[in-house]
Amino acid sequence: MPHFIIEYTSNIKSDAHIPALLEKANKILISKSPTFPIGGIRSRAIELKDYYIADGQADDAFVHATLKIGSGRSEQEKASVCDELFTMMKEHFQELYDHRYFALSMELYEFSEAGTYKWNNIHGRFKKTLL
Repeated sequence: MPHFIIEYTSNIKSDAHIPALLEKANKILISKSPTFPIGGIRSRAIELKDYYIADGQADDAFVHATLKIGSGRSEQEKASVCDELFTMMKEHFQELYDHRYFALSMELYEFSEAGTYKWNNIHGRFKKTLL
């Protein structure tokens, strides 16, 4: 953890520069290490082809982000990473916002470690490089 998940409407695919957005998100999350272990960071995007926005009469678009983290971070740590991610997203999508109807949102989802299952040897790679 954390996992950063973007959902975006297909009508902005050519202008949204999603791979660049994911890279920016990972850089922010990596900068928060050790709050977030580098080997657990995942960013991904899901293109939505079936959606309906507002009254359906305009070519509206949206991007919704979810940051999933395990419990144990302070309120200050959570606010810091969320503020930085959302600011980055607003800057990333400024041109879209200026030229079309567009909604941007983000939520933080925090859960306990109980009930989660993980098998990950990526962490080891970063522990070796930090020594």
